[in-house]
Amino acid sequence: MLTPQGLKQSPLRSAHERLNARLVPFGGWEMPLQYAGILEEYEYTRQRAALFDISHMGEFIVEGDALASGLDGLVTCSIKDLPVKSCRYGTLLNEQGGILDDLLVFRMEQEKWMIVVNGATTDKDAEHFSRHIGKAGRFTDISLRTGKLDIQGPGSRDVLSPLVNGIERLKYYTFDEFDVVGERVIVSRTGYTGELGYEIYYPWDKTEKLWNKILENKQVAPAGLGARDVLRMEMGYSLYGHELSEDISPLEAGLERFVDFDKDFIGKGCLIKQRERGMNRRLVCFVSENRRSPRNSNKILSPDLREIGVVTSGTFAPSLKRGIGMGFVSSALTPIGEKVIINDQRNNFKAEITGRPFYKNGSLKN
Repeated sequence: MLTPQGLKQSPLRSAHERLNARLVPFGGWEMPLQYAGILEEYEYTRQRAALFDISHMGEFIVEGDALASGLDGLVTCSIKDLPVKSCRYGTLLNEQGGILDDLLVFRMEQEKWMIVVNGATTDKDAEHFSRHIGKAGRFTDISLRTGKLDIQGPGSRDVLSPLVNGIERLKYYTFDEFDVVGERVIVSRTGYTGELGYEIYYPWDKTEKLWNKILENKQVAPAGLGARDVLRMEMGYSLYGHELSEDISPLEAGLERFVDFDKDFIGKGCLIKQRERGMNRRLVCFVSENRRSPRNSNKILSPDLREIGVVTSGTFAPSLKRGIGMGFVSSALTPIGEKVIINDQRNNFKAEITGRPFYKNGSLKN
């Protein structure tokens, strides 16, 4: 369904209203920004377990051999050697080596794959896949048939155990089919918060039943986009439309480890040229000297006040009690420990380039 403003709605729209969620536009969707409050939802995720509605994400099915279907040439990550019931992160590029999207590839069977993409780019991605998947493959967009709930936090396994028999056997970046509240569905273990977490792909029209069932456990609280953004920022994870776009290459974005240069893929030639000649900019993480938070589009200055880059994301990090951010700066000025200044149009404040993640003590791989 669509709102009067033309925004797509999740299958949990009425559930969010009952919980007094603050609903906001996000990538063409109306989604919950927060329920009880961003900081409270953040703390629930870090200390117990939080439940996120991620039904806006897109899901595709590709059937066919990785090479013959053309799928292998669409994604930058290696998938020929991907074990069945495992998943891998990668990017989807245009001919110029710019990032059309970042995604996850799931190998369901030897010749059957599920691709999970961002909600704001689903339609664009579907067109790209449809155009490039050859006659030896079959492409199906199941996005609007598939709800998605993510439960994240150190207590997430304990919460799911009574509902999902065998959930404890899932290893990091694997998935399987499980019986979940009367439905046979995919449950994966990837996550974006730095904590132990699971993602449940559920029939669209039955997602609210599962949402309500999980929230019967008082160790779980609903969480929205606000907490999710703080959590992903503390991990130094990129967000499409901020650190990733069609004008940014995976090399500039610090994602070279997710690019397999030993195979052919769209945009490879441009990446090779970029790697050979060097890059003019590179994505960096930085932490401010106090609680002040950088914001998108703030200028990044050198200590002598020369403009050297721009902030793409920023927030206050509760785990550090300081402001953190990510942005692009001149490649010559990216060493860890380099001092920079953030300019928010009114004031300057000092920061230091650091490695990622900012948050290092999570339950992610427990």
